[in-house]
Amino acid sequence: MRKGFAYKLLKAQYDAVMSPRRTAARQPIALRIADDLRIKIETGELRAGDDLPTLQQLAEQYECSTVTARGAIALLKQQGLILGGRGHAARVRPMPRRIERSNLRHQLEKDLVRQPEEVRATKGLAEIDMGGPVADFEIDAAYSIVSADQGLADAFRLPEGTSLLRREFTHRDKRTGALEAWSVSWMPCDLIKPNPAISDPANKAWPGGTMHQLYTVGVEVAEVIDQVTAEMPTTVEAQEWQLSEGVPLMWTRRISIDTDERVVEVSDAQYPADRTMLSFHTPLARWEDTK
Repeated sequence: MRKGFAYKLLKAQYDAVMSPRRTAARQPIALRIADDLRIKIETGELRAGDDLPTLQQLAEQYECSTVTARGAIALLKQQGLILGGRGHAARVRPMPRRIERSNLRHQLEKDLVRQPEEVRATKGLAEIDMGGPVADFEIDAAYSIVSADQGLADAFRLPEGTSLLRREFTHRDKRTGALEAWSVSWMPCDLIKPNPAISDPANKAWPGGTMHQLYTVGVEVAEVIDQVTAEMPTTVEAQEWQLSEGVPLMWTRRISIDTDERVVEVSDAQYPADRTMLSFHTPLARWEDTK
């Protein structure tokens, strides 16, 4: 079992990076109330699932109006620390289970490429990234041919207007209907033309994934670049991912480059920040023995 900081992150049992402290500068009452409650959450005095004092109790304790107390609760919701409010009791938000998404998955996927189909069929996104068999998820895929806009043309190092196969994948938990994974992928049509099966939505659950698809047209992926950014979700994204207020989305762009230094696939994926741990493993060259 892994120990230390990374293990705690994965289990959502990590300490705050900063020691609990008050917000600097002169504080209005709402901010002071929010700070007091936040510090109690950060120090463990208030634990996941615990109810917060009611608006009336806060108003009496801090000698303020319930409007001011409601403002303090709103601040805590914006920080992603609590749930409820607006007619429901506010309570400390339980941290969801984190899924580790590691750059080691790229080598795992490549190692599968030349394995028998019965082996490849048991190791896909669901098994590697989501920790469950593919049978647990409802997979939807939408395929279309699009022209590369300026952004995609730059990513592929191809002329604007180049024909690309666009594939959008959605994974949902069969039991709950909850969104578990979403991504969109592009590949140059000319590159995959020798194998029409790649462009067929009926083959969405391809054993071995994209690297094996590229292998069938003579392409070996030699390098993968991951670019990670974050932004606040739209109202639609927050609804789809069932995000609590104040939780951002991470965007990961994956750029796959082959042995001829061509960009052969570009993909974008969304990950909720509160249930994702990005893990990067970097081997370092050893110093030469100078003794």
